[in-house]
Amino acid sequence: MTSISTATPGWLALRAPADDAARSADLADELAGLVNRHASSAPLLLHDLGAGTGSMTRWLAPRLPGPQRWVLRDGDADILEHLDLRTVVDADGGHIDSEVVVEDLEHLPRDAFEGAAAVAASALLDVVTEAEAAHVLAACIAAGAPVLFSLTVTGSVRVRPSARHQELEDAIAAAFNDHQRRDAEGRRMLGPDAVAVVAALFADAGWHVRRAATPWRLRPSERALAAQWLDGWVGAAVAHRPDLAEPAGEYLRGRLAQSAAGRLRVTVSHEDLLAWPG
Repeated sequence: MTSISTATPGWLALRAPADDAARSADLADELAGLVNRHASSAPLLLHDLGAGTGSMTRWLAPRLPGPQRWVLRDGDADILEHLDLRTVVDADGGHIDSEVVVEDLEHLPRDAFEGAAAVAASALLDVVTEAEAAHVLAACIAAGAPVLFSLTVTGSVRVRPSARHQELEDAIAAAFNDHQRRDAEGRRMLGPDAVAVVAALFADAGWHVRRAATPWRLRPSERALAAQWLDGWVGAAVAHRPDLAEPAGEYLRGRLAQSAAGRLRVTVSHEDLLAWPG
């Protein structure tokens, strides 16, 4: 795997408000209780895996006690150039310390999280393989560090108003999900199966696991995000099933017209997962 990050800074900025609205505050609160056990005069050591532009750190740090020191890890040096944590504070109002590690996921050391109070990641699990997920889990388990994986896609999508040709929309959804599970250069990604697979791996290790539904609920006012999501959703489906190109193109044009008219609502299902030692 050459890079953890798979998105552009523009896409991450566009989706950030929907991400922040969707994430599970309940699981973050439970994580705060777990890391309180590490509280001392020294800063809490926290890792953000596949950090991108730092959206997970920006959302989570204010929900955890301070002081905090974050290690933001990503395989994409270019996207880390857009990292911005200048205004981030912990739950006590103190500014956080941070450092950046440019590192491919496959090279994550087993002792990477030694001394960590917690590990966090966002929109990561569905784009890794089962072996890569197990590699990350091994590092978490070795450190005994609780982990919060946020915003993993589940494959369930709801678009309203109802489609005129529901069979076509169902075919697009199925093709997208198959595309997410595709074998890419010898890597078969977990896609919509990711949360179930990772939850089972943690359970097999004797860890506690909690899951929470964290869907995007895009309103008509969020048309820019809905339009870009639709374009990517349909595009990935067609890449997997080229025979859908013509009808899917017509479907996309119709949905984009509904979005432009302020009529479209989209629900994109995700799950957050919190795991901690038994």
